[in-house]
Amino acid sequence: MPDFPNETENHMDLLSDPTLLRQHCQKWHSQGLSVALVPTMGFLHAGHTSLLDHARTRADKLVLSIFVNPTQFGPNEDLDRYPRDLPRDLELARAHGVDLAFTPEPQAMYQPDHATWVDVPELGQGLCGASRPGHFRGVCTVVTKLFGLVRPDVAVFGQKDWQQLAILRRMTRDLDLGVDIVGRPIFREADGLALSSRNVYLTPEERAQAPAIHEGLALVQGAVRAGERDVERLGLMFRAHLAEKLTGASVDYADFVHPVAMSPVACVEAPTLFAVAVFLSRVRLIDNILLEV
Repeated sequence: MPDFPNETENHMDLLSDPTLLRQHCQKWHSQGLSVALVPTMGFLHAGHTSLLDHARTRADKLVLSIFVNPTQFGPNEDLDRYPRDLPRDLELARAHGVDLAFTPEPQAMYQPDHATWVDVPELGQGLCGASRPGHFRGVCTVVTKLFGLVRPDVAVFGQKDWQQLAILRRMTRDLDLGVDIVGRPIFREADGLALSSRNVYLTPEERAQAPAIHEGLALVQGAVRAGERDVERLGLMFRAHLAEKLTGASVDYADFVHPVAMSPVACVEAPTLFAVAVFLSRVRLIDNILLEV
């Protein structure tokens, strides 16, 4: 699939001022037009563009936000070196039918005395929430701000960040935000590696080995289909596979949880999310699979 569809270039507005974004979207709403939002941190790949393509079918107007949100990064994480390529992002956005790209600076989104936060702590206790304290508070806060500015009818997110998706659904429900939260399937390379902006950090050797993560998920899925239900045995199976196939990797977590409540389960007796985070050197890769009984 080519990066850029062979079609007439679309007109796309580019804004960085939150007030102007709000005014622009208010005008659309006043005209009776529906609006879809795809929030991203940029460095777009085919997974992002698949979200844009789906969102394009769900509303009259499509807004893409590109914002490396500082409040969802921990003190020792990769905020400063997070990959960025805004010119290419904007080319991709235009080619995939974006009507408005919003690219604010941090100071435009957060006042110096910013003191208001949105959090869903119950769903963020495990998985990435345990490994990255404060991460989901930053995600929820910036998404709430974007929802307030855009007032979207629908917002589209990828299922690679399943815990994030579950938290945003609960937040939207609990706060009566009136946004339809849509999750879309994980977009993978041909060898199974889940697409991520951080994949660019991988060395050639690490990139060659990284598909072992998805292979491990598939191994666990096969065992469940064959009748295995005990999550301890299933987890050991995954870890043993990585130890054999992914030299030098360390498992941050490999947990079995309820796909909506994000609570741990001891036995796969109903649809269960198996979510993993694996470090390859300093690169942290996440992936998941929904295990069906």
